Amino acid sequence: MAILMPRIIQAKQIIRRSLSNGRSTTLMDTPKGYVAVYVGEQEKKRFVVQVSVLSQPLFQELLRQSEEEFGYDHPMGGLTIPCSQDMFIDVAARLGVL
Repeated sequence: MAILMPRIIQAKQIIRRSLSNGRSTTLMDTPKGYVAVYVGEQEKKRFVVQVSVLSQPLFQELLRQSEEEFGYDHPMGGLTIPCSQDMFIDVAARLGVL
């Protein structure tokens, strides 16, 4: 479990930045305990998932891909995941979050 903690902390930092910069994600848009993620290769679609999902191994892989591509500079102002919407929906369905 200790291996997964740094990625959760990184995700929280990204979320905190996205909420503080006044862009498209606001507290009113995302309920407490949830996080907005933007998914897609060309056109980005917004999904809202529970924060608890961030620690799941399948979601950790998506976070790793996001870190490799964007680092902490996410163009949508929130957590951006560079995969197809179909792939994200498949992962979310396996985790039971959508």
